[in-house]
Amino acid sequence: MMTVNPLEVEGMHFTAVTVELPKTNLLVISNEVGYIMCGALDVDLLNDVLKDRNVIAGRATGVKTIDELLHAPLQKVTDASKVYGWESGMTGKDALLKIA
Repeated sequence: MMTVNPLEVEGMHFTAVTVELPKTNLLVISNEVGYIMCGALDVDLLNDVLKDRNVIAGRATGVKTIDELLHAPLQKVTDASKVYGWESGMTGKDALLKIA
C-alpha cells in the first residue's frame, strides 16, 4: 500500500509518502526543492553518478514512520544539499525547514 499525505512542519508545507513493502517501509518527505528519505536512499549514487542533477537530499537510517524520519538525525546528505546548510547529524525536520 502507498499513502501520500500533505505534511505541515512549523507552518511550511511538504508531502509525506509511505510505501509499505514486504518487511520494510519506504519513507519520503519532500517539497519542490528537495527531500529526506529512509535508509533506502543511495546518497553516493546521487553524489557521484547523478552529480550533474544537484539533488538536494538526505538519508536517515533506522526509521519506520514519517514522524521518526522528521526527528531522526540525517546520517548522510548530498553534496548539493550543503548549499542550504544541511549537514550529517541534523534532524530531518531542521533540514526540511532550511529548504521551505
